[in-house]
Amino acid sequence: MAEKKLNFEQAMARLEEIVTRLEQGDATLEEALTLFEEGTALMKKCSGMLDKAEQKVSKLLAGPDGGPVKQPFDGEGRE
Repeated sequence: MAEKKLNFEQAMARLEEIVTRLEQGDATLEEALTLFEEGTALMKKCSGMLDKAEQKVSKLLAGPDGGPVKQPFDGEGRE
């Protein structure tokens, strides 16, 4: 697949296609290596997109006046 701008969902769908194709075991060595390289690049891309999204996530907590206060999401359970 030619390198193009994919959103997260498109990249994951393509990654699933690659995994399915590789699991079938009928690709030639050359095809398998090409698919593996593409899959590795897609994993890196998806991981980067998730990291970026995680940085934007905030959790809302009640402030002293009862209104919501934004705080960075720490990835832990509820306080």
